[in-house]
This record gives sequence, C-alpha cells and structure tokens, in this order.
Amino acid sequence: MRRAPAPRRPVRALPDLEAERSLETDGWAPVAGIDEVGRGAWAGPVSVGVVVVPTDMAPPAGIRDSKLVPEHRRDALFEAVDRWCTAWAVGHAGPEECDRWGMTVALRMAAWRALEELPVRPAGLLLDGAHDYLTAPGTGEIGGGDAGDGPTPVVRTVVRGDATCVSIAAASLVAKVTRDRMMRREADNFPAFDFDRNKGYPSPVHRTALAGFGLTSIHRRSWSYVDRLPYRSSAPPDPAR
Repeated sequence: MRRAPAPRRPVRALPDLEAERSLETDGWAPVAGIDEVGRGAWAGPVSVGVVVVPTDMAPPAGIRDSKLVPEHRRDALFEAVDRWCTAWAVGHAGPEECDRWGMTVALRMAAWRALEELPVRPAGLLLDGAHDYLTAPGTGEIGGGDAGDGPTPVVRTVVRGDATCVSIAAASLVAKVTRDRMMRREADNFPAFDFDRNKGYPSPVHRTALAGFGLTSIHRRSWSYVDRLPYRSSAPPDPAR
C-alpha cells in the first residue's frame, strides 16, 4: 500500500515595504510602524515600539514579528534594525498606569511617549491590529502636546501587520528587546519570580512565587489572576527565605 505524501507546509512570507511605500505614494512620508509588547504580562510595563523606516533601502534579512524570532537571535536583529532605520524609540506605561487607566489608555500613553522621543516626526503611521488605540477619542489628537509641529499623522491599522509590514515587525523587535532587558534587570530585585526568563508573563515559577510571596511592586493588581492569590503582599520577596 502506497503511503500518501505528507502535506506541504505553507511557506511563511517575510514582511515587506508595500504598505509603507503605499503611504508614501499618498503623500504621508516619513512612515513609521508601531507595535506593542507586554499586553498579556502580569508584571512589568506595557511597551510600544515605533520605527521610522527608509523605504528606498532594503531592510535587513530576517526581520519579522518578534514572537517568531528565537530569543538568541533578537539582539542581532535589534542591532541590524538600529543601523538600518531612520529612527526608533520605545515608550512604556508602568503597571500602576495599566491598573489605573486600563490597557487601551496605557497603550496610547506608551505610544505617545515613544513618538515624543523620536528625532523626526512621522507623517504616516502603520499600527498593528484592527483597533486604533493611538488616536485620542473625540479629539483626533496623536502624541499629546509635545509631538512637534506640523499636520496630524495619518494612522492606518493593519491586521497581522507584524507579519506583513517591515516597519511594524521592526517595531515589535525593538519593543521586545527593550522590554526584555528591563525585565532582566528587575530579576535581580525579585529573584524568586524568574523575571529574567518569563519577562513577567505567566509561567510555573512565576505562579509558584506569587502563591508564596504575593504581589511585588511591579505586578499589575487589577488583573483577574490577583483574585486567586492567597494574599497580596506588596513587599518584595526576601532572597534569604
């Protein structure tokens, strides 16, 4: 009996500059991609990366959504993006801001902070996802009062943009590497929580530490997981215990 051939796996296409060049053709240059990391974490900030891209230069090989890049390769791609792009920045909203304002507003705050750090003002913005969390409801404001002079940038949302747009994939990479470095530094302050490995996301070690020590000062306290904790201490764990 002949065995049927195994089905071929679909080839995953790399992101390209088609959407960025389309925005430029429409008169919105320079163009930047925006993406977030840390939305689903229990501890640490939510971080938003912004990368302004040169559409007349080929991007470094291998740029893709940071979730698809092995951790040991992210730093090298981060450096490649830094050399290639026109400018980049990462903004953060801390756990207390996530609790106070909710995730949509926290993302907007982080994105505005990133935009304010850029040395150039993008005219066109490609935002990963279907929801424009960047534009303030009712006012159409982008970037607060310190985003610079000039017209308000146009925002285009792109579903699965981190898989199709180079600028968004690059933003995902710089945000991920920057936030991961922050969480590794926090790991020294809270050794029981293994933040250098889980980066504040749920993991067996993280859950066990929460059950034993309670919340740290960098945990988000309005998330539903808090309701299941035996107690909610705000003190950092004592490494000697």
